[in-house]
Amino acid sequence: METKLQLHGFNNLTKSLSFNIYDICYARTEEQRKAYIDYIDEMYNAERLTQILSDVVKIIGANVLNIARQDYDPHGASVTMLIAEHEISDGEADNEESPGPLPDTILAHLDKSHVTVHTYPESHPYEGISTFRADIDVSTCGLISPLKVLNYLIHSFDSDVVTVDYRVRGFTRDVDGRKHYIDHDINSIQNYLTEDTQNAYQMIDVNVYQENLFHTKMMLKNFNLDNYVFGVNAEDLGSEEAQSIEDRLRREMLEIFYSRNVE
Repeated sequence: METKLQLHGFNNLTKSLSFNIYDICYARTEEQRKAYIDYIDEMYNAERLTQILSDVVKIIGANVLNIARQDYDPHGASVTMLIAEHEISDGEADNEESPGPLPDTILAHLDKSHVTVHTYPESHPYEGISTFRADIDVSTCGLISPLKVLNYLIHSFDSDVVTVDYRVRGFTRDVDGRKHYIDHDINSIQNYLTEDTQNAYQMIDVNVYQENLFHTKMMLKNFNLDNYVFGVNAEDLGSEEAQSIEDRLRREMLEIFYSRNVE
């Protein structure tokens, strides 16, 4: 907004960020697939996810009221945090359309919010493709936008494909009684990402500006087979096998990116 809103009462807009990452790999044998799932479960267990969400809370400057976390059998984990802080003053708000920080500074405070994460490891017994998905939701009420944590979240996971949804809901009234359905300018979620992230990913926007709905899909540009095979070195594969595996991995990434099966 070009000028700060003079509100009647407090800012009760709800700003919700849904962030989904996909990590894809090739695990040829049943033993390798099990080892991959075990690795993911260890790497992103409830304790590690709690630390990631704690860093998210630190970036937006809130206090944790309650933590509920659970590791699941046979695999997967969930963490939910309720957080709260005093309502911020106009001078403290930072909704500028720019990347947020890594968690080395406190950006702002907010009055109430919640953050959640759920993980979904899975594998395909025939194609050898294993996919790890993490779903993170950050919902805030007040002046700060949860888009400020997006930069940190992308750097916290090995992300081959990322989908991001952002929505501002409800309305707040100014002193003249006029309703405002959004309190900050936004043209694209991409503007909240650092330059290195923008260069690393192919990105597509699907936005419905009149409804304050913003959607960005991201797919990693560079492909190095060594980063995708689990339990084996790419150089030990024959050229035909290596090409077949790469084709399957690229197809998996494209299907997730475009949300449709490739025949």
